Amino acid sequence: MNRFSLKMVAAALAVLMMGGATADARSHKPKKQKKDYDLSVNPLAGVQSKQPDKELYDKAMVALRKGRYDVARLDLQTLLNTYPESEYRMRAKLSVGDTWFKEGGTAALTQAEAEYEDFITFFPNAPEAAEAKMKVADIYYQQMEKPDRDFSNVQQAEKQYREMINMFPESSLVPRAKQRLRDVQEVLAEREFQIGSYYGGHEDYNASIARLQTVADTYPLYSKSDQVLIGIGDAYAGEARRIQLAEKMPGAIRERLRAVYQDRAAAAYSKVITRYPMALHVEDARDRLVAMNRPIPEPTQAAIAESDAEERSRQPLHFTDRTLDLIKHSPMVVEAVHVGEPTLDDPKRTLAPDVNKENQKIFVEAINQGKPEAPAAAVTPTGPNEPPRSDQPSTAPLQMQAPGSGTGVGAEIVSAPSAAPAAADPNALIKPIAATNAALPAIDKPAEAPTQINDIKSGSTPAAQTTATVGKQKKPKTDLSDESSSKKKKKKGLSKINPF
Repeated sequence: MNRFSLKMVAAALAVLMMGGATADARSHKPKKQKKDYDLSVNPLAGVQSKQPDKELYDKAMVALRKGRYDVARLDLQTLLNTYPESEYRMRAKLSVGDTWFKEGGTAALTQAEAEYEDFITFFPNAPEAAEAKMKVADIYYQQMEKPDRDFSNVQQAEKQYREMINMFPESSLVPRAKQRLRDVQEVLAEREFQIGSYYGGHEDYNASIARLQTVADTYPLYSKSDQVLIGIGDAYAGEARRIQLAEKMPGAIRERLRAVYQDRAAAAYSKVITRYPMALHVEDARDRLVAMNRPIPEPTQAAIAESDAEERSRQPLHFTDRTLDLIKHSPMVVEAVHVGEPTLDDPKRTLAPDVNKENQKIFVEAINQGKPEAPAAAVTPTGPNEPPRSDQPSTAPLQMQAPGSGTGVGAEIVSAPSAAPAAADPNALIKPIAATNAALPAIDKPAEAPTQINDIKSGSTPAAQTTATVGKQKKPKTDLSDESSSKKKKKKGLSKINPF
């Protein structure tokens, strides 16, 4: 019992001694000074200054760092309104957008985009304009959703990154913008690939080819480009099988169509080997070519090196990445390539109606192939008085008679060339005018009109006037005694009372 008590006392003394040493060490430890804000991020803060505009700007930056975005915006707006000629005005204007950008949220990001666009408008030649354009693209990049969701933000992000690279090619932010553009194009290509694979699974080959061909032409750096080309080949092979099963089609036409579609399928499989020789599914393309009895092409050393660099630049996909992809709403861009030049201009998209028209053209060529060409119809010249036609030559033009050898009435007779008279064409639109040598009758002079007599002899009455007088009778008067009229004589005196 005593030994136990001694052990307890020794332990207590040891603890006290250690506590004292720690307290002594703390007493001698220098006091921790408050860490100042790192001003190295400010390109204009190389020298400490007590100018009021700089103090306002530094104060706003400290508030921005601590997440007090309202205070930071208030200080920055005060600087812009009070010191319009300050050398910090550009950074202050850009930092106003940064406060909205770091605050986050749909409304705040919309306001940040407006602030950045204003900065680019007011300071288009400043080095910070590239930074503002980059942040506008980052706003849409942060709001991207998965490939099977709304892709409007993805399209806007691609547009903004392209504009940034084209507007500021000398900026130091271009490499970062290109990588972000590769990530965005990975999402867009994944969306088109999923839709094309869906159509291919439902044997809608025209729509499947249209979607997959758009991916192959627009996004060659897509991580599944080998599967895209294999899907195009499978769609053409499906068209060939469908033609082979068409029993009502003539055998020769069926074989010609089948050969055309198999050639296109083999071309798609061969491109997988020549363009992506280090891809994961290149062996599947080789197996398909062997099954079709087609030669297997050999890739060049440059193609092998390019494909190998692309595959090595991709990050491996881990289990945690797949797990997080189930939780977060943003797309997974782990497999996006980190080398190569992204597409800066969209080529023409391949549409399903275009593929359908191409198939119709193939059908027409297959049907017309082997048919004997129809002989060309003999061309006969038109008659002398028929209107000329574009597909037939015309005979010699009709000749006009020399002036002075006509009837003298202002018209000339058109005669055909001196040749043997031809038989009249019953189908001619204009009947030929037969030339005759019969002399025209002389022009008769009109007879003179009789002399008009307007004088009337005295004492005589014209016959017409007499006839009119005799024929005119007086009209008999009408008896109006029985009719009521207001023109009767008014009664006077007592007669007004008599009703009769």
